[in-house]
Parts: sequence; C-alpha cells; structure tokens
Amino acid sequence: MSLAFCGNENNSLAYNVDSGVLNNGCFLDALNVVPHIFLLFITFPILFIGWGSQSSKVHIHHSTWLHFPGHNLRWLLTFVLLFVLVCEIAEGVVSDGFTQSLHLHLYMPAGLAFMAGITSIIYYHNIETSNFPKLLLALLFYWVLAFLMKTIKFAKYTEHGIGLRQLRYGITGLLALLYGLLLAVEINVILGRRYLCFTEATEVKPPEDLQDLGVRFLQPFVNLLSKATYWWMNTFITAAHRRPIDLKVIGKLPIAMRALTNYLKLRKAFESQRRPLGSMPQDPKWIWRALCQAFGRPLIISITFRFLADLLGFAGPLCISGIVHHISKENHTIQPPIKLLGVYFISSQEFLANAYVLAVLLFFALILQRTFLQASYYVAIETGINLRGAIQTKIYNKIMRLCTSNMSMGELTVGQICNLVAIDTNQLMWFFFLCPNLWAMPVQIIVGVILLYYLLGISALIGATVIAVLAPVQYFVATKLSQAQKSTLEYSSERLKKTNELLRGIKLLKLYAWEHIFCHSVEETRGKELTSLQAFTFVVHVHISEEADLSPAVAFASLSLFHILVTPLFLLSSVVRSTVKALVSAQKLSEFFSSDEIGDEQEPNATMPAGPSNHNSKYQAVPLKVVNRKRPPREDCWNNYSHKGGDPPPQERDQDLCFRITSGYFTWTDGPPTLSNVDIKVPFGQLTMIVGQVGCGKSSLLLAALGEMQRVSGTVTWNSLPNLDSEGDERYVSEGDDRKRGSVAYASQKPWLLNTTLVENITFEMPMIKPRTDIQMKPQCIVFDWRPWNHVPLFGLSLCVFQDDPFSALDIHLSDHLMQEGILKLLREEKRTVVLVTHKLQYLPHADWIIAMKNGTTQTEGTLKDIQNSEPELFEQWKTLMHRQDGEFEKETVPESMTVLERKNLRRAMYSKEAAKTEEEDKEESVDSDEDDNLSQAMRHRTTIPWHSCGVYLSSAGLLLLLLLLLSQLFKHSLMVAIDYWLAHWTSRVINAKMDATGRNCTVAQECGFSHSWYLSVFSVLCCLGIVLCLVTSVAVEWTGLRVAKELHHNLLSKIILAPMRLFETTPLGSILNRFSSDTNTIDQHIPATLECLSRSTLLCVSALGVISYVTPVFLIALVPLAIACYFIQKYFRVASRDLQQLEDSTQLPLLSHFSETVEGLTTIRAFKYEPKFRQRLLEFTDANNIASLFLTAANRWLEVRMEYIGACVVLIAAVASITNSLYNHLSTGLVGLGLTYALMVSNYLNWMVRNLADMEVQLGSVKRINGLLQTEPENYEGLLTASQVPDGWPQQGEIQIQNLSVRYDTTLKPVLKQVNAHISPGQKVGICGRTGSGKSSFSLAFFRMVDMFEGRIIIDDIDIAKLPLQTLRSRFSIILQDPILFSGTIRFNLDPERKATDDMLWEALDIAQLQPVVKTLPGGLDATVTEGGENFSQGQRQLFCLARAFVRKSSILIMDEATASIDMATESILQKVVMTAFADRTVVTIAHRVHTILKADLVIVMKRGLILEYDRPQALLEKEDSVFASFVKADK
Repeated sequence: MSLAFCGNENNSLAYNVDSGVLNNGCFLDALNVVPHIFLLFITFPILFIGWGSQSSKVHIHHSTWLHFPGHNLRWLLTFVLLFVLVCEIAEGVVSDGFTQSLHLHLYMPAGLAFMAGITSIIYYHNIETSNFPKLLLALLFYWVLAFLMKTIKFAKYTEHGIGLRQLRYGITGLLALLYGLLLAVEINVILGRRYLCFTEATEVKPPEDLQDLGVRFLQPFVNLLSKATYWWMNTFITAAHRRPIDLKVIGKLPIAMRALTNYLKLRKAFESQRRPLGSMPQDPKWIWRALCQAFGRPLIISITFRFLADLLGFAGPLCISGIVHHISKENHTIQPPIKLLGVYFISSQEFLANAYVLAVLLFFALILQRTFLQASYYVAIETGINLRGAIQTKIYNKIMRLCTSNMSMGELTVGQICNLVAIDTNQLMWFFFLCPNLWAMPVQIIVGVILLYYLLGISALIGATVIAVLAPVQYFVATKLSQAQKSTLEYSSERLKKTNELLRGIKLLKLYAWEHIFCHSVEETRGKELTSLQAFTFVVHVHISEEADLSPAVAFASLSLFHILVTPLFLLSSVVRSTVKALVSAQKLSEFFSSDEIGDEQEPNATMPAGPSNHNSKYQAVPLKVVNRKRPPREDCWNNYSHKGGDPPPQERDQDLCFRITSGYFTWTDGPPTLSNVDIKVPFGQLTMIVGQVGCGKSSLLLAALGEMQRVSGTVTWNSLPNLDSEGDERYVSEGDDRKRGSVAYASQKPWLLNTTLVENITFEMPMIKPRTDIQMKPQCIVFDWRPWNHVPLFGLSLCVFQDDPFSALDIHLSDHLMQEGILKLLREEKRTVVLVTHKLQYLPHADWIIAMKNGTTQTEGTLKDIQNSEPELFEQWKTLMHRQDGEFEKETVPESMTVLERKNLRRAMYSKEAAKTEEEDKEESVDSDEDDNLSQAMRHRTTIPWHSCGVYLSSAGLLLLLLLLLSQLFKHSLMVAIDYWLAHWTSRVINAKMDATGRNCTVAQECGFSHSWYLSVFSVLCCLGIVLCLVTSVAVEWTGLRVAKELHHNLLSKIILAPMRLFETTPLGSILNRFSSDTNTIDQHIPATLECLSRSTLLCVSALGVISYVTPVFLIALVPLAIACYFIQKYFRVASRDLQQLEDSTQLPLLSHFSETVEGLTTIRAFKYEPKFRQRLLEFTDANNIASLFLTAANRWLEVRMEYIGACVVLIAAVASITNSLYNHLSTGLVGLGLTYALMVSNYLNWMVRNLADMEVQLGSVKRINGLLQTEPENYEGLLTASQVPDGWPQQGEIQIQNLSVRYDTTLKPVLKQVNAHISPGQKVGICGRTGSGKSSFSLAFFRMVDMFEGRIIIDDIDIAKLPLQTLRSRFSIILQDPILFSGTIRFNLDPERKATDDMLWEALDIAQLQPVVKTLPGGLDATVTEGGENFSQGQRQLFCLARAFVRKSSILIMDEATASIDMATESILQKVVMTAFADRTVVTIAHRVHTILKADLVIVMKRGLILEYDRPQALLEKEDSVFASFVKADK
C-alpha cells in the first residue's frame, strides 16, 4: 500500500482545487498543520535552554508555586484537548482503512496537534514555575492560529453540507471550541498578571506554606497532573530507599491541614449545635451534624469523584461486549464511508464498531476511572485525617476541663480516655474514608442491573432480586455486627485493664504467689473476647460468601458486570461494619463531651476590695482556650508577709492571706460532702503545714483550694500578689472560682513523671536557672524517687507552693535534706507561700501556720504556740508521737539549724563517697537502655519481608489448619477459573451452533441438535462447588486467625507472668502493655484479613495472567517490561510504606502518652496554669502523627495509580493481541472474552497485591515483637523438693539463718549484697535500716528468691529455700511493700484473691488495720467496689488495705518494706503496737525509713553498700558513741 499525504489513487479528488484551495479537504488539513509546526519550532529552543539551566532555578517549593490565573482550567482543557485529538487520530486511521493508499492528511495533522498540545502544557508549566509570564506570548499566538484554522475548517465543512452524522465534523467543532477556550484563558492571564500592554505588572507573593522550607507535603500546591499521578512523590519514594524516613524528612503540615486549623473549624460547628441555653444535646446526632458542617464539603467532592469513577467503570463491560461482537462472524454490517471534499467521512456508529477503537477507548476509560477513584480515596482520607486531628484536640480540651471526681470515682479511667483517642477517633476517621461508598454503591448497583437487563433481558432481574433480598439481610447483619463489635470492644477494654493491673502489680503478685489467679482472670476475659470476635468474624465471612452465587452469566460483558457488582456488595459489609463502629464511637464521644466539667457555666463575678483601680483589665493570651478569661486588677501593693504579734485588723488580715476558705462544703460525688464546714486561711509568704490522720481529708483540702472538688457551698477566696522578683503591681481577690487565681506550684502525693528528659521533668517547661538546678540536682537519688517536688523551687512565677505529703517515700536523710535545702532555705528565702501536707510531725516547729484536720473538717488552726494553748491534748499527742521532751519540742530552731548545717555538710561528704556506688547503677541503666533500644529497633528495622515472623504466625495455627487454608484457597481460585473457562467454552459453542443453524437453514440452534442443558448443569454444579469452597475458605481463615490469636496471647501471658522481675525493671511497662494491646489487636483483627486479601489478590493476578497468556501467548513478550516496572515500583514502595507506617505508629505513641500523662497529672497542670503549653505540645504530637498519615496516604495513592495504569496497559495489550489473534488466527470469541475479562481483573487486583504485601510486612512486626518476648527465660519455678514434700505448716517457727549470702539482680551486674551473715531467732522483731541504695530491699527480696542468689544460702526452719518450688516458697510468707497496690474489683478480692478466708477473718484484718469503720460505711461492705488503682481511697487508706492483706495470710514470717511511709504517725504508732501483739509469736522483719519505728525491735541491722555495718540490739547500738544507728536516731528527731 503506497504512502502519500493526500493519497495517490488515480481518480482521487484530493488534489482537485478547481473550486478553490479552501474547498479542498486535503488542503484544509494541511493548513491546520501550520500552528502546530510554529509552536514546536518556537518552544523547543526555549525549553531546552530552560532545562539546561535547571540548577539555577529556585528551591522546589517555589517551583510548585502555581500563580497564573485559570491554572486548573487550562490543565483540564488541555486534557480534554488531548483526548479529542486522540479520537481525531483514531477516526482518521479508521477512515483511511477503506482506501487503497494511505492518506496521511487524515491523521498526521492530528498527530502534530497532539504533540503541540503536550508541548504547550510543558512549556506553560516551565514558564509558570520560572515566573517569566512574557514568554507566554508564544502560546497566545499559537491559540489564535489554531483557533482560526479550526474555525475555517469547521466553516467549510458546514458550507459543504457535512453535519453531525459525520464524526469528523463534531470533532472539528469541538476542537475549535477548545482552542477558543484556551485562547480565552491566555487572555485572562494577560489581564490578571498585566505582563503585556500595561505599564506595571501585578506583584504576587507565594503562599506562606511555600515560603516555609519545612513544608514538604506538596499535594495541595502542585499542578493537576502531578496531583492526579502523585508525581511529586517520586523523589520522596526513591529517596526512602537510600535513607530512612523520619520526621525531619517529611517536614511540617501545611497550615490548612494542621490540627489547630481543623479544631477551630470543628469548634465553630460544635458551637452552632448548642441549645438556646448554651448546653450541648445528649443525642449523638449533634456530633454527626457538627462533623458534616465542618468537613462535609470535601466529602461531597470525594463522592463526586467516586460517582464519575463508578460510571466510567461500566465502560469495561460495554467495550468487551462491543469487541466480542465486532470479531464475531455475524458482524458484516459496516457500510463503506462517505466521500466528501475528496476525503472519507465515517459516522460515530461506524467508528465505535471498530474493535481496536474500542480497545483504545477502554484503555482511556480505565486510566480516567482509576484517576478519579484514587482522587476520591485521597480526598476522603485527607478529610478523615483532618477530622481525627480536630476531634483529638477537642477531646484534649475537654480533658483539661474535666471534673477530677470523674477520674477518682472510676467514671472515667485513663484507659477509657486513651481508647477514645486511639480507637474511637480512628473509627470516625475510617468511616469518613469509606463514606463515599455509602452514596456510590447504590448508584453502582442500579446502573449495573440496568446494563445487565439491557444485555440479558429478564434473566438479569434474578440478580436484582438477590440484591433486593440481601438488603434486609444487610440490616440483620448490621445489628449482629453492632452487638458483636460492642461486646468485643468491651471485653478487649476489660482485658487490657486487667493486664495493665497485672503488669503494674506484678511484683506484689509474685511475692504473694498470686500470678496464676490473675493470669486465669485475664485468660477468662480473653476467652470471652475471642468468642465475641468469633461471632463477629463469622457473621462477616458468611455474609461476604453469600454473594458468590451472583456469578452465573451467559456473556462475558455480563460476567464483567457481575464482577463489578461483587465489589460494592463486598464493600457493603465493610461499610456497614465501619458505620456500626462509628455509631458506637459517636455515642461514646457524646457521653464524654457531656461529662461534668470544673466550675459552673456562669462564673461568679470577681469581688474587688476597696481601693482605687485606674488600670485597664489585662488579657492573657491562651491558645486553644474556648474562653479567654480576664484578670481583674488590683492597684494597691502589700509588703508584710507575716504578723506574729497579735491579731491584725480584719481588712489587713485578709490582705495578708494567700487564700481563705469560708464555710466550705466540698464533695467528689453527689453524695454527702467529703469536706464539711471548712474554715481555713493560709498566710502569704509563710510555711503552712496540714496534718491529720489517714483519710481525714488533707489531700482533699488542697484539691478543694485548687478548685478540683465540687463546691457545695461556701467560698474560696484567693489573693494574688505581684511577683517579687519581676513585674507587676497588681493583685486580685476572687470568690468561689479558683480559675481566677494565679499559678500554683503543686506537688501531688502520687508521683507524676513526663515521658521526657530528666532536666525537662525538673524545669517543667521553664527556662533552666543554673543555681537552682545545681541545688536541685545535688542529691542525685532524689530525682528518680520523687519528681513532683523537683520543679517546685525552680518555678519562678509561682508565689504559692502546694506539696501533698512529699516525704512519705523518702528516708529520713533525704526528707531532712529536702526540708532544709528546698523548703526552709530556697522557698522561704524567696518569701514563697508553702502549704505542706505531711505526716512527719517533727517538722511542725518549722511551720508558721498549722492546720489540723479530723474527719473531713478542720480541727484547729494557728501557730504551734496557739495550738499548745488552745488544744493542749492534741499538742501532747503530737509530742508523744514525736518521742520528744517538752524542751526539745518547744526550743527555737535557730541553734538547731546550726546542727542541721553540720549534718548537711556531713551528708554531702557521704554523697560524694557514695558516687562509687552509682557506677554499678550506671551500668544497670546502660543495660536498661540497650534493652529498650532492642525493643524499639523493630519499629525502625529496614529489612526484607520478615519470613521468620510469617513462619511463627502460620506455625501457631497448626499443620491441619494450615493445610486446610492453603488447599481451600488453591481449590477455590482454580474452580473460579474453571467456571469462567466453561463459560467461554459454552459461549463459543453457542456462536458455532448459530452459524451451523444458519448454514443448515435451522430457525434456532436447538433444532440442529444443540442443547443448553448439559452446559447449564455443569455450570450449576461448578457454581455450587464455588459457594461451598468460599464458605470453607472463610471458615479456614477465621479458624486460623482465632487459633493463632489464642495461642500467641496465651503463650505471651504465660511467659510474662513467669518472667523474672528483671524484665519488668528494665523494660518500660508501656512496651510490654503494647504487646497485649496494639500488637494483639493487630493479630486478632488485621493479620487474618490482610492474609486472606493478600492470598486472594495474588492468586487472582496469577490466574488472570495465566489465562491471558493461554489465550494470547504473545502477551508474554509484553509482560516482561510490565513485570520489571511492577518489580521496581513495589520495591521502592515497600521500603517507603514500611517506614511511613512505622513512623505513623511511632508518632502515635507520644500522642497517646501525652493524653495519659495529662489525665494522670491533670491536677498539677491546672494548678500550674500550664494548660496552654500542654495544648501546644498536643498540637505538635497530633500534627506529627497526621503528617505521617498523609504521606502514607499519598504513598499508597502513588502505588495504586501506577499499578492501575500498568493494569490498564495489560488490558490494552491483551485486547489488541486478542483482536489480532481472532481476526487473523480465528481465535474463538469465547476465549477473547475470557482473556479481556481477566485482564480487567488484573487492573483491579494488582495494586491490592502490593498494598497487602506491604501491610503484611508491617503487621508481622507485631508477631516479631511478641515472639521477642516469648524468648524470655522464665524464673525457675521448680525445686529439688516437690510441693507435697514441704510440710503443710512450714515455716512454723520462723527461724532464719543467712549464711554467706551474695545477691545480684543480673549475671552481668555487680552484687548488691556481699557475704551477708545473720541469724534471726523464731519470733524476733528485726529492724533493718540504712541509706537509700544500701541493700535493704534486696535483703527482703532474697527471702522470696526474687533476685539471683549466686552464693550462700538462706535456711528457714531447717529447709534451704533454694530447694523449694518457687510457688510454694512465696505462698508461705507475707510482705507489705512501700507502694500500695490495689486492684479493681471488691475489697474482699483485694484482701483475699484466693477466697480462703472467712468474713470474720477479713473483718478482723480490717479492724487491725484501722479500716473497719471506713469499710462499714461503704455500700456493700466487703463487697464494696475498688476502682482502678484504688483511686477511690486515699494514699494512706490504700497502704492500710495492704497491711490488712498481709494480716489475712497470717504467715509465720512477715516482712514490712517501708510499709508505713504513707500513713500518719498516730496511725503508725497504733499499727506498730498491733504488729507487736498480733504477730507476737511470729518473726517480723521491718525495713524502715523512720528509724524510731524500730527502736522497740529485738534486733537492728544497719546496712551500707550491700554489707551489714552494725548488728545488735537497738539499746546496745544507741549506747555506742560512734554508732551509725545512733546518728540515724538523732537525725530522725
């Protein structure tokens, strides 16, 4: 066939110009070449010059600056232009197919126009990013020329009667319109930027985000092509292969995506939902309305994209139908084209009847459909991430205003709040991810059924009927899912709560040999959780499998439609499941947002004392606060800090006060008041001490003053004084609302540490003041034992310091040092107001003001001398408890301060000498950090696919289940291929039978002997088998997942419960708890679904490629480059995805920790007025987590776009190869349809295969981390003796012999006890004392074999404890630890988990522990509820419960490890007497901080650095002048 521009037929009219050159069709086409040649010649040199100077271009952020007007419209019009030009090329090629020679003018101008269109947008992009608008003149001339040429051509076509029946006419008119619109856009740029015909050009600046080099998430700022294909991610993805991705790499969020921006948007929506009176509705519907108002607009955009994608998805089946129809032998109806103006014209019907045209249109439809689909996904996910950040910020602001009683009374726990943040916000986010499916799926199903009806007729209604029947089934399933999901979440929360308590109290459980009791309790809850999970997954799997019977079809177009319909039905279950979870989460959030807050809605007005006030009110800028509170000023200044001589006048007395409580009644709940008739005053600049017995309300009094309790009646009046060191000359008085007060440095009784550095815990967000820090850091052991006090003296702005029993956990030396250096020196010298709750009555002479509490009210207040005069009985009681004489108690503190100074210097020397001891502690800490690093390395480990973890997971399922899973998957997919192949064979036979019928003059095929019954029977049997195998596969997946979840959790719990204490001392509790929470949840719910999805998508892709290769073997040649492209794409993606998923997880941990830290330290934060700083830190954590999530989303879209484009290429190649093979090699139409149907499946499942592979890699990290803990060596619970060989009553006497005992915590560490020898006779009361770190606690732990006894032995009642089974040994002793540990449940359970004691025994123990009156007043008595951690009891009461617990066991040996540190001296004195009487015939070993508590012991052991320094009766040691014990006793006075 010859080649010529206008053709070379002899009778061709293409060269005839008799009627004028413009009336010649070939000349018109040649004329249209001119603009394109012009643009190509003009722009190519400029582009090459520009590309050659890329190094001189500005930073990438500026090169993404899109600032020309009409930018997006230009890109859209260009895309449409290119598509229309492709159609023009195709139309020319098809038209030219009817001629003898090739007419290049039919398609070559369109080809040049296509090249020019691409060049124009590239040229424009470079001009825009380089900001040289004058160079756009070339495009202006091009659009003018192209518009004129197309208009002339269109006019001539109209003139010669060519109309819409000819496709080329419509294409020409459309091109003229597009060129005209692009010309209008170009003119708009001139008018907008004023770069032409104006004296001054318009100045524009890049947005703030692009000026910030830290913003690297560029999706909102790049052009449409880069947005659609995520081209800007190329550099990021490939760079991840060279270096790990961290927070520095991903940078900051754009302003519009930051948590603060979205929170303000959400807050505005929430405020609009308020009722007229200002209260929030209780119904969760208001949350949905607010969310839709704040984030509904982008969701509508996502739904629109999804609609377009779903409609384009139906192009596949329609094109397959057209292709099969075209290549069938029946297709002989195409008429030759019409010849006008010397050229050929075809109609659109003839154009679309061409199989190759349909293949190309199918390719473009797939490209466009996948692009819209990914755009829909991205917008929905971005909206969900923004929503999550906003809700998390909203929750945090609510936490900052939560009433403390919600926490202390168990209404809200730390775990529940963390679940709101970690689970419920994510459920709402996932609902927004899947929300477009709710609207798109009905449209998809309706359109699919209509097309099926068009193809199949009435038989298509069968499928519609099944779908209609499934609707009520979906409702039934939704209700079941709701119940199952809710119960699963409840059981999961309960299990985590019990596991958390188990881990926190593991030392106590091991010492009491109660591990198996609590292990059984966790296992029982785990069983309920798995049962609920089993019901949940079974309903889901069976529900999904029901759609398997929608496959029977008689044509491959119908088969493709049914494949399309299976997708919404499959997603419907996911959407229903997500909707159910979101509804539950919204309900929980509604309840949380409606919980009580501190303070009243209408704040009382601040009362102003008499005096002039000429200053304006000052505002304090508080970020994120819903209401900015004004600070009422006072002008007058006050300079006197104490008045010890006589009573001042009333007004002066009020001005001398820091705060006053008048007739105060306060409560935690709606019940009777906890504090009644409280009248106290706290003077400015003085030391006020609050004393009283355990449970009298001392801590509650502090919290009431801080506004943490509910005020029933009375007033709390605060005076604010200027900062004596710096600025300000104002003060205010506020009645009834503590929020008007200034900042208070509050140190709670319960230590509260931030997850940050040591220095930051001490400075507490304040600038470091070197002299103060030096003072603070000198006693190095303090900062680890007692943090809350650390930041108090450093806080330069707090004039008032509250300290809640800070000395309870410290020995006498450290507490004395803190009292002298911190409170009496640093704070008093700076005239700070200090309110100290304490049980150490020896410090009362230092107090300027004393408040005595009793039974929830104030017993008395005043100076020590005032109380001596007014309450002589109370004064005598204090004096007796102090073991002091009148002269000592009442003497002035000035001469005593000299001895204090001397003792202080001596202790400083002791600290320097003990620096050697810290060497081994440093080594111990280094081992700790190494082990912590080993635990965290899994988060950053960049390796290949973790096959070992995969093997661990699958091996946990067992061989039988593994074989069932593997075989069922293989058989299921083999059967699916067999069904489709049988369908192809059937349709081919039908076509052949019709041809035979035509040749033999039969009216229908059945008359010629063809019958459908045989094919239908086989097809039905195969479909039924397919349904059965779907069910078998679902059950196999479910059983495998549950079996693995059960085995791994059981093994993990068993290993942890039997692990040595060293593991818990060196591994952060959060790391272990994460194995039971997030990792277990991953194994329970995520890995089975991912594994099933991975196997399904992989087998579908393999089977699809196999079928295509079988149908058209030539496809294998084209498969090689596609496979190479897929390999490199997945290679780069997997590394980046793994890093980003791990980064997302690692950024979520600080966020959740910040929530839990805030809840635990809420009182301290509010006292310090540090809410703004903590809110700012939350925003930083939230943004860090969100930027990781957004980059992960963009990376997933990057992968899916490329994989789906490759899938579209597979479809195009398979279609062209199949058509060619069918036309020239007579391939059966059934196999062509089969190949095309499977080619469409490849495009659907290729990206899922890679995505699931990447997800599986990350999820298997959970298995790897759990497997790491499973390698822990357990304690040796076995002994040389069996439990039956140990006498039942052992030990009966309680005689203890310690022979050459050396003890260490680990084989890699130095010994903490060295060659210790001691003998304790039966019934002796032994006291052990010594400095912190001397080995006292190690001594007690050796009795329980909690430490490594590598030398020597301990013999108790003639039995070496090393020979006893560990469980038996620990069950025969009793110990009371320093830290009180209570478990959630009942009082009965906390006293006797083994349920061996009678009620009388329990009441007797409570009576001994002074708790019987308290428990009798509680509802339920012994069965009264104990909240998590025992928070509904005071610290001292918790310690008394622990004492009662030890009394219940009544063993022959009792060890008290600083057990009375948290109780007052009066109660302690009573308990000491009780111990001496109740355990008169038993051996008691007491480790003491307060040395006076062991003065009546039979034997005293003084320890130092693991050695016994002194060993004798206390009287004998006191008589020695150089006795260390005697110096301890003197220091304790």
